[in-house]
Amino acid sequence: MKNKKRFTSRATTTVLAAAAVVVLALSGVTGARAALTYFSETYTTQAQMYDIGVSLMEKSGDAEDYERVAWRDYSRRGDGVWNQDYVELLGGIEQNIIPGKVYPEELAVQNSGTIDEYVRVTIRKYWVEQSGDEETGVTESKDQTLDPDLIDIHFINDSVWEIEEDTQGDEERTVLYYKNVLKSGDITPPLCDTLTVDGYLATKVTQTPETFTGEDGSTYTRITTTYDYDGMAFKVEARVDAIQTHNADDAAISAWGHNYANFTE
Repeated sequence: MKNKKRFTSRATTTVLAAAAVVVLALSGVTGARAALTYFSETYTTQAQMYDIGVSLMEKSGDAEDYERVAWRDYSRRGDGVWNQDYVELLGGIEQNIIPGKVYPEELAVQNSGTIDEYVRVTIRKYWVEQSGDEETGVTESKDQTLDPDLIDIHFINDSVWEIEEDTQGDEERTVLYYKNVLKSGDITPPLCDTLTVDGYLATKVTQTPETFTGEDGSTYTRITTTYDYDGMAFKVEARVDAIQTHNADDAAISAWGHNYANFTE
């Protein structure tokens, strides 16, 4: 890690974690995207809350403009409650993903509060196996055999976004720190620009031969090809945390486990 800079704070806000399920476009796979997953706040105190807020922004598929997909804002001048909501992530990408195809997918962070802040984004990606149908109900079980790296999120703008190198043994998780102060109302450069599911999955097939006699009395062989990963889906979750720039040390240690709020050059 590069030079660590210390900041101190007594207030932090955590935006909802935006999650979506995308089903692979392989034989026999059906299903729909899941709703977003909710993550509650990890740390708050009564002091120095002010009007802190942070939003996860997305430009997905053919979209030309960013859409706010999850947000969490606090105003002490109103009724003192959190304003939070979310919409579906990956909404601009077709439901059935084609392995090997590159899909536009940008994520950025906006300071939706009235005070400056430091932010980080945590992305988690993993595989699940789906069973059942819409009538009986679809169930999911996490699959530990498929590598999360087969879900490729292409990270960019490393001059302002730095990836934490220590995964703490969790290969599903990537943590990115925005190196600069995020001013009120400003939006960061995107931290990623594309999403691709490795084409390796489309090459894993099983061929089953079946011999039969035709109407003309001749013997034929029918070969049925099935994809080994039918019924598989993947999940991508994105979570953003914000810490105010003034007196941030306590919040950074409690919420992030570090005595600094972001990485610097």
